[in-house]
This record gives sequence, structure tokens and C-alpha cells, in this order.
Amino acid sequence: MQRAFLPFFLLMLMLVGRLNVARATGLRIPATVKDTIVVRLPNRATLTLTVRDAAQLRQLKNYHLDSLTSQLATYITRAETAAKTASTDQVTMEFYPDKDQPGKNLPEQVRITTHKKTENSSKVDVVLNKAFGLTVTTDEKGVKSYNTANTKTQEQRQAKRDSTRLKELERKSISTSLVFDLGLNSLVNQKQYFTAEGKPETVDLRPGGSRYVSIGLITYARLFGKRSPMLFSIGPEFSFNNYMLNGNDKWVSANGRTDVVREISGRQFEKTKLATSSINVPLMINLQLRDAHYKPTFTLGAGGFVGYRLSSWTKLKYTTEGTTYKDKNHDNYNLENFQYGLQGTIGYRGLEFFGKYNMNGLFKAGAGPDTQVLSFGIRIFGLN
Repeated sequence: MQRAFLPFFLLMLMLVGRLNVARATGLRIPATVKDTIVVRLPNRATLTLTVRDAAQLRQLKNYHLDSLTSQLATYITRAETAAKTASTDQVTMEFYPDKDQPGKNLPEQVRITTHKKTENSSKVDVVLNKAFGLTVTTDEKGVKSYNTANTKTQEQRQAKRDSTRLKELERKSISTSLVFDLGLNSLVNQKQYFTAEGKPETVDLRPGGSRYVSIGLITYARLFGKRSPMLFSIGPEFSFNNYMLNGNDKWVSANGRTDVVREISGRQFEKTKLATSSINVPLMINLQLRDAHYKPTFTLGAGGFVGYRLSSWTKLKYTTEGTTYKDKNHDNYNLENFQYGLQGTIGYRGLEFFGKYNMNGLFKAGAGPDTQVLSFGIRIFGLN
């Protein structure tokens, strides 16, 4: 067995002889590596051969390292020449002795990393990779780590991930996603109306308090083929709309009308809002583009929705003599029960925005402010 190791030690001695300063670096060896041979040379350099088990150690005699020794000097010279003209501090070159000379049972790969010379050091790393199933890496501090797993190039790993995404894309012609929308409400196309006392009135909403929240379970069906970017989507969603007033006004329903009335009792409102809950069914056509690795990029959706109001209520919050009150009153407030409109989405990768426009009025004709609702915001979860 000693005769089998002799060419290997000669190879390492050639390498050490080319170093101006030989440094022993700390090794982080995983628990799966059990057998090592350590040779300490007179110049204080340490050569360490690490294998997974005794079986790999005995396989050393099958590799013609003496033939490799004659080529190693040429390999190192080529690497050092490349390092002198390189723009980086180190150059890594790979050679394939077994491929160049098939049938001689040489190592599959030799990787040589050459570092530019400084005043105090010159360093060349030679790695016989894949010959014994080991991957050797060196971090920025020069510490080597060993990995016994099967190694793949970055291109191979990327190709594997791309293949997995493509198979998943072609397999899932129908998918379901949880959708959560968070945004704001505004009243648009407002026409001036008159209160029961004949006074002209407009509705002035507090922008930050007039919130829109929706949660839905949307089903996407791919159109026109397995890799088509076109999808049809449909699914139920529950929506909550707040219409919070500015100033000291409040929503009042009386005599078959809903009006915005100024508070005259002296109470100062902290919050005064009208809120609704509804169930909607959006129907949309979606475009979803992907990059070369089949990752989603740009998304665009357009369509419409129909819905039905489930509940509505007003809430007043105020403080009197140090006590805070929250008055809540449920009523239909002459709101339209059915609603319909247009909606759309646009996004890029993980960021997506939505917009909804109610084509019918918020209140029944002649029973409240003549206005429509526009909701917009960000989609937290969506098409993937």
C-alpha cells in the first residue's frame, strides 16, 4: 500500500516546492469523513488526504497518480501564467486528465486555484476533485471545507430547478390561490344632492380611514395550452368597505333617505363611519409572463365582478366627561343590495396592485348621495 501512495506524495511535494510560504489551514471536516493520512514535512507544511471511509482509501492504488505527476507541473505553470495577467486576485482552472487520456484511470478532474504573489506569500491550491467523491472548497480566510455529496455544476443545478418549475407549470392547468386585498375607498362621480331640509351637501371622506379589505379563494384555469400565459379566474371573495367621514358629520337614515348631517349636540366625534360587508364573485382574464427560468414576472388581469351586500352599519366614537362611547347601529341605510363593476390587477414578481370600480351607485336612486365607489390598493397574496 505504501508503494501506491508514493506517487501521490511526490505530487504533493512538487506543489509544496512551488510555494514561497507554505501555510497549514484549519479544516472543517464533516462527520461523514472518517479516514485521513497526515504527512508533516520538514518545512512545517502539512499534507492531508481525506476520504470518506477505508474503502475509498484502498481505492487509491487504482488511480495512476504517477502519470498525473508528470502533467501537474504543466498544469500549475499554465495556471500561474493566467494569474499574472488576470484582473482578479486569484484564477481557478480545471483540467480533466481522465477525459484527455481515457483508459488510464486518472482522476476525473483537477482544479488549480492560483493566487497572485504578494511580498509575503505565494499560494497554489490543487484539488483532485470527483476522484474520491469529495468536493473541496476554500473560503475567503483560506479555510477548506469538505463535502462528500455528489457535486453538480451551477449550470446543472439551475437546469434541474428550471426542469422542476416547467414540469410543475405543465402539470397544474388548474390552481387555487388565497387572495388578500388591502386598500382604500373613494367616492367618485359625485353629484350634488340636497338634504331633507333642502341644503346642498357633498360627502367628504377621510382618506386614511375609508379602508377596503377583501379575502377570497380564487381558482385559475390555464387557457390555450400547458405553457400558455393566459388564465381565466373565478372565485368567491368577502369584502368589507368603510366610508369614514371628515369633520364632525355623521350618517343618518330617516324618512327613507340617508344623509350626511352635521352634529349639533356638542359631541366631537373621533370616528364616524358607514361600513358594509358583501360577497362578490370576480371573473377575470389574466396574463402571466415568466422569465427564462419559468419564474413569474409580469402579471396583468382585467374583468368584472358581481356581488351582494350582506350587512351594513354605522359607528360613532366619541368621548364625554372622560368616558369613551362607541355607538353602533345596523340598518340597510338605503344602500343598493346588488353591485357590479370592473376590476383589474397589475404586478411584477411579488408586488401586485388592484383596482375596483362599482358601475352602479352606492345608494338607491333618490335615497342617498348619488355617487359610485372606487377601491384600490395592494394585493398581499395572489397569482403565483
